[in-house]
Amino acid sequence: MTVKVYGLSQCSTVAKARVWLDAHQVAYAFQDYRAVPVAPAVLKKWAKELGGWEKLVNRASMTWRNLDAALKEPATDAQWLELIAQYPALIKRPVTVYADGSVTVGFSDKRYSEKF
Repeated sequence: MTVKVYGLSQCSTVAKARVWLDAHQVAYAFQDYRAVPVAPAVLKKWAKELGGWEKLVNRASMTWRNLDAALKEPATDAQWLELIAQYPALIKRPVTVYADGSVTVGFSDKRYSEKF
């Protein structure tokens, strides 16, 4: 399995991650999850791997802050999945899935250097 990077094409953090991967000659596949939504089963797997939905969803984002208060209290996987389907920009980015199947969110030079 190759490294897979998920995010939004126009996101500056995703761009930094992709530049780093290219500069370090790390082969990867990129998927813009607004153009090609991530399957619910995959999102649930990521949330579990990361330690919960709160680790996958960027609750400091403008998208989150602009949500109606009633939407900010999802209690079930189904509610989280519905929220993400409606607002894909809520997912922290990038999501990187490594060859060993592990998952991280966000980009840092240090983390990528350690992983690769």
